[in-house]
Amino acid sequence: MAMNNQSGSYLLCVAGTALLACGIFGSSVLAASFPEKPVRIIVPFPPGGGADLVTRVTAPKMSQSLGQSLVIDNRGGANSNIGADLVAKAPADGYTLLTATANLAMNASLYPKLPYDLVRDFAPVTMLAVSAFVMTTHPSVGASNVNEFIAVAKTKQLNYASNGSGSPAHLAAEMFKTATKVQMVHVPYKGSGPAVTDLMGNQVQVMFGSMASTLPFVKSGRLKALAVTTLKRSAVAPELPTVAESGFPGFEITTWYGYLAPARTPASAIQRLNAETIKALNEPEVKNVFSVQGLDVVGNSPQEFSAMIRKDIAKYAEVIKASGARLE
Repeated sequence: MAMNNQSGSYLLCVAGTALLACGIFGSSVLAASFPEKPVRIIVPFPPGGGADLVTRVTAPKMSQSLGQSLVIDNRGGANSNIGADLVAKAPADGYTLLTATANLAMNASLYPKLPYDLVRDFAPVTMLAVSAFVMTTHPSVGASNVNEFIAVAKTKQLNYASNGSGSPAHLAAEMFKTATKVQMVHVPYKGSGPAVTDLMGNQVQVMFGSMASTLPFVKSGRLKALAVTTLKRSAVAPELPTVAESGFPGFEITTWYGYLAPARTPASAIQRLNAETIKALNEPEVKNVFSVQGLDVVGNSPQEFSAMIRKDIAKYAEVIKASGARLE
């Protein structure tokens, strides 16, 4: 049967509208039906650390909203690179997540060759939380603030501890050395626990540690806190000045945690995971646990998290180049 141009155009228009409607409907159905099976969260560190904590606090709340189990899989090793590579190569279907930390932005410059690219191979979901480091000394150093510490460091050798070469705590101290022109000797440890123990024993004299690992000993008088490394004072310890306000404007280094999915994960899955993660972060129980650990809740958009990751990669590339920091 012959079809005139007007009729043909009408049918094409109807068909196009139907296809568009199907696409929108299909996308909404996909978003509503995801997830249809358990989601695995790879934590690229052993159990017990900060990344493990934030995951185990948020995952149960997310599981309730998603209606599926969230299986936590600790895959420690190589400064988080082993776990990161597993997720980078996982199917891009929303069923595998990585608990990412600031280590990954640093690894981009610390390691000459990585099996993944932090920008290319991941889809950000949201940042979970951020925390300052606390510049903490042994009381025998005799400094009550940053400038007094600098004066001491210029008269005698001081050793600084970190929870591992290439860790955020390591780079925090290297940034401090570059900014203040002081010399200190790096003593890396396998974790913050033994580092803090030796700091209390005066085997090392200073450490840029997490609030959770250092503030209890500051309160008991066994350690002395001088400053925090965020640009603004921390709500957890508002009495502590920042390094920036102590005469070094712009000094900032934090440790953060967030969820990443493999690149090319459907946007609908990312949106659902983002919404449910933020919902979990707003639970009073989660906020309370984070606060006790010195963590500030974030819960931003995938785009904001992506921009922050790119900014950190560039910042730490400059820090590592300027300081000569390397894996030991």
